[in-house]
Amino acid sequence: MSTNLLVDILGWIGAVALLVAYAMVSRKRLEGDSPLYQVLNLIGSVTLMINGFFYGAYPSGFLNVIWGSVALYTLWAVRSKPLNGSS
Repeated sequence: MSTNLLVDILGWIGAVALLVAYAMVSRKRLEGDSPLYQVLNLIGSVTLMINGFFYGAYPSGFLNVIWGSVALYTLWAVRSKPLNGSS
């Protein structure tokens, strides 16, 4: 498999992951801070980041660095939140 084809496939996987995440939150099937939503965002951003930087689409690559960072931070924050809701 050529590198270009692999990077294209990763890009499509990323696009689908982000669209599925967005659709599920928009349809109220997931909460914005749910782990599944954030994992879909992380997968989407990392694969689109690879695609963007590979093809020299630096604004898109940079956006996905930030998008992935937000997803990682949210996953960490949700995981760190006490189960009983107290601080």
